[in-house]
Amino acid sequence: MFADFAIISILLVIAHLLRSRIRFLQYLLIPAPILAGFLGLAGGPQFLDLLPFSLTAEGKLAMDRYPYELIAILFATLFLGHQPRRPSLKTMLRDVGDTWFYNFATYIGQYGIALLFGLFVLPYFFPDLNPGFALMMPAGFAGGHGTATAVSESLQAGGFEDALSLGYTFATIGLLTGIFGGLLLINIATRFGWTHLVKSAQDLPESTRSGFLPPEEQSSLGTNTVSAMSLDPLTWHFAIVMAAFGGAHGVDYLFRHVLESKVILPLFAVSLLVSAILQMSLELCQLGKYVDRQVMSRIGSSVSDYLIAFAVASIKISVVVEYLAPLIVMSLLGFLYAVAMLWFLGRHLFHNFWFERSIFAYGWMTGVVGIGVLLLRIVDPNLKSKTLQDYGLAFVGISPLEILLIVAVPPLVAQQIILAPALVIIIVAIACFCLSVFLVGWFRTPPSQLRSGEQEIIDDLT
Repeated sequence: MFADFAIISILLVIAHLLRSRIRFLQYLLIPAPILAGFLGLAGGPQFLDLLPFSLTAEGKLAMDRYPYELIAILFATLFLGHQPRRPSLKTMLRDVGDTWFYNFATYIGQYGIALLFGLFVLPYFFPDLNPGFALMMPAGFAGGHGTATAVSESLQAGGFEDALSLGYTFATIGLLTGIFGGLLLINIATRFGWTHLVKSAQDLPESTRSGFLPPEEQSSLGTNTVSAMSLDPLTWHFAIVMAAFGGAHGVDYLFRHVLESKVILPLFAVSLLVSAILQMSLELCQLGKYVDRQVMSRIGSSVSDYLIAFAVASIKISVVVEYLAPLIVMSLLGFLYAVAMLWFLGRHLFHNFWFERSIFAYGWMTGVVGIGVLLLRIVDPNLKSKTLQDYGLAFVGISPLEILLIVAVPPLVAQQIILAPALVIIIVAIACFCLSVFLVGWFRTPPSQLRSGEQEIIDDLT
């Protein structure tokens, strides 16, 4: 395992250096973990067979298992960290109601549309397709490599062995669709005057393209909350994460092998629960303030980079070739869904800066939040639209519901119970859109005209 992590670490360094030096890669804006994963895939046993990745006793790549463990570590970081001022639901609905409803509804709506499409359309063209195939598209697109790992665990337990590799493929396609499709949409928007904070698709800062921040843009990773004379602050935080991860494995072992329970939660869900209990225990002991949320976020992001690199490097090309046609069909559905949400709903539901907010949502609907931030910085370089601030506030209420969806739906799909959860998801998504119209409004302002409050913000920039 350590040897494999050393290899992928070398590839991450190489990928980052290539991104910082090769203009073509900078223009494409492909994240370094994706590049590292492709290098690992090319140098692995499926192609050049130059990289000595470890093999199991059965002759399989050991790194096939790593994403399962990494997603559990990643989920352990989500609830760890002191957050003294959590906003109430009333506050979120009042201040960021349109952001909350739109982002949550579009997220779950992608799952509902994919399940219905997989139930009623795909079988006519691909009758032998596993019913769980359609679920892997939103898991990879809206969820990314981490969610694809989590969702595939239940489907593989139900007999769909190719779910994991398909999920990684969808997640990789989604990231590339988010970047290239987003840049295309931004160019169209600036041409038609839908963007109000920039007049053209200006170049991103050099630091964003190269990946290296100059001294004036550098910031601290977090706060030192313990004395290094006793324990290094990073060790303290990482140890807490791994304690939650170890506790999750202990609970999982207890239910699987001691109690022999028939109802088993996925490891990532157990890790999330254990970490939440651990943070609550620290708060009760007056120690929660010594766990810095920003450091935990950085640990989670680091784990995510390794997860993506290993996920791409372990994609089974034979599986991709076997499912190539339905992969293309479902990926096209995911892209069209994201564009439709942007144009038909985003421009009517957001109270101001509709395109800036919608293109951010498009970015994470097809890739990850980082892609959304990347696209947002092009059309809102000074972040004056408050898109990120509003999303950060709204995400507090969205994240538990997203996790509930990831935990509850895949086991049902694995048992071929599809129509009922799909309809429930669609109904909830429609209800959220309707509530947004009722509580915030349905804005009929032409897409190129300014809305209330926008002119004041624009004037502040001049």
